[in-house]
Amino acid sequence: MKTVSESFEYKIYASSDEMSKADADLMAQAIVQLDNAYAPYSQFHVGAAVRLVDGSVYIGSNQENASYPLCMCGERVALYNAGANKPNVAVESLAITIKNQKMSIDKPVSPCGACRQVISEYENRHQHRIRILLKSDGPEVYELNSVADILPLGFNGTFL
Repeated sequence: MKTVSESFEYKIYASSDEMSKADADLMAQAIVQLDNAYAPYSQFHVGAAVRLVDGSVYIGSNQENASYPLCMCGERVALYNAGANKPNVAVESLAITIKNQKMSIDKPVSPCGACRQVISEYENRHQHRIRILLKSDGPEVYELNSVADILPLGFNGTFL
């Protein structure tokens, strides 16, 4: 038997002011999407914005349903929006922000497992790493280099 250890690094910006203008603008677009979330059941709003390598931006917000399995996360809505409009253009960055209407959350929240899998599919599809920017109520923004950092041993089409 052997033991394997996985680790990753990520950046923490004290606020959006420390980020590049392009990243701060992308996060600002994600924040605007919080108001477009449809979350009457959980009160957990997610706003997302995707920047493609050609500079175009596509947005998304979470959309709930009384039948919870039919809900769609904001980051998937943004990715699918980009994929539907520019299917052959790789995603460069994905900004995700959250707001819980029931309580304050001061640290960024990472994507759920389903969203991690979808982000991984987009990375594999275009053979291009996607930077992920995460924010919540607090001023800090986390920057991840790739979904592989938070989805070790991920599943992809090479197994099929």
